[in-house]
Amino acid sequence: MEEKTAYLDNAATTRACPAAVEAAARMMRDCVGNPSSLHAMGLASAREMAAAREAVAALLGCQAECVTFTSGGSEANNLAVFGGAAARARRGKKLVTTAAEHSSVSEAMRRLESEGWEVAYVKPGPDGKLDAGAFADAVDERTALVSMMLVNNETGAIFPVAEAAKRIRRKNPETLIHCDGVQAFGKLPLRVSRMEVDLMSVSGHKICGPKGSGALYIRRGVRVLPQICGGGQERGLRSGTENLPAIAGFGAACAALNGKVPENFARAEALRDRLREQLSEMSGVRLISPADGSPYIVNFSVPGYRSETMLHFLESRGVFVSSGSACSKGAKSPVLLSMGLPAPVVDGALRASFIYGTSEEELDMLVSALREGIARVAHK
Repeated sequence: MEEKTAYLDNAATTRACPAAVEAAARMMRDCVGNPSSLHAMGLASAREMAAAREAVAALLGCQAECVTFTSGGSEANNLAVFGGAAARARRGKKLVTTAAEHSSVSEAMRRLESEGWEVAYVKPGPDGKLDAGAFADAVDERTALVSMMLVNNETGAIFPVAEAAKRIRRKNPETLIHCDGVQAFGKLPLRVSRMEVDLMSVSGHKICGPKGSGALYIRRGVRVLPQICGGGQERGLRSGTENLPAIAGFGAACAALNGKVPENFARAEALRDRLREQLSEMSGVRLISPADGSPYIVNFSVPGYRSETMLHFLESRGVFVSSGSACSKGAKSPVLLSMGLPAPVVDGALRASFIYGTSEEELDMLVSALREGIARVAHK
């Protein structure tokens, strides 16, 4: 009999859904033309790309022409930050972001900082939440671009992007507003065209699409300078022969979710509340995620136990969680440190993250294994 497992690391990556797998396989098997070629096979591939673009746009709540395909959320974030800053550099060389961004934003900001840009980092509070007023206050007449994620990938805290954007528009209408929407896209009810942002990054493999697929929403009329030069694909914004299997799979994953986001959200809320209740009843466990954050992420800590040690104990019981962002590879979380949490809490932090197929049984496996781990794993 196959051993049961509980995969609760969906904020890192998800299993591809059947529709995405079939779409990607069909492109590799049957649709071999280069989308830029002018013959019939190329045009067939171009039509598949157009259909995928429409599906992504429908889930985002925008027009298809506003969607630029990338290799994932990190590239989309880089294109937004580097390309957006370069396009607005003459208006000023100041950037504003949060101290809790994904590394694909924070490291891009540090590089620009090393090149002479001024960067203001706004910290979240101990509850992981961010104040829209404090963020807007950091913007001035020299601010070329701001970047604020919508859902924090470690804590699940929902940042006030729409409110901050309105304040920034009043203060400096020329500032480009970028939002990393990777952990919100396909999970939270979302209509980007109503959020007053100029740019939003999304990813396919966080919503049961293929790895290596993503997109950048670029509001009509907004100028971003390309970071990859070559054949001029994606309207000159992202050169290189398009990864049609990944793009088609991405589109299929979006189509499978369209119309189901509110239903999935409600189910995730029930799972989140169930897990939070169980964890709150366990001695020595501290909840980090805010109660009103994304229902798909629950961050908690067992102070006095190293997160990596506990993670591997849980793994031995068939339960898979993470100790933070998958990109951190075990390093101390800059996000949790920016919240001012005590070192033992940061060192013992674990993240459980869901997707629409997550079951109550998987959560029960986590709670049972965690109880056993607290009893058996040595304190650090």
